[in-house]
Amino acid sequence: MGNIDTKLKEAIANISPAFVATSDKKGLPNVSAKGSFRVLDDEYVVFADVRSPQTITNLEENPLVSAIGLNAATRKGWRIWGKATEILTTGDLFDRFNHEYQSKGGVKHVVKVKVEKAFVF
Repeated sequence: MGNIDTKLKEAIANISPAFVATSDKKGLPNVSAKGSFRVLDDEYVVFADVRSPQTITNLEENPLVSAIGLNAATRKGWRIWGKATEILTTGDLFDRFNHEYQSKGGVKHVVKVKVEKAFVF
């Protein structure tokens, strides 16, 4: 059983965008909004890189990820911590995102993150 329960799945589906934090090997942080952030299964979340070269560079140096989604009006949200396990440039998952984002020029990468800790607030 993974770390993504039903409450978290619902929260991620209903609160967007996600703000994804990464850092380079020296620890310099970067935060990037991800409207593509979604649950893949009970263990993984995924998001697309449409125009986020620093996010990908950071993940290649340091795979740790933190992400948050917040509905400012209700002050409800979710938060996850995990590790990027794959940065995809081909395959079914990549093709699905690329097709979905074709009107925006497609995607450059799809990032798969194994969730290690998460909660809904």
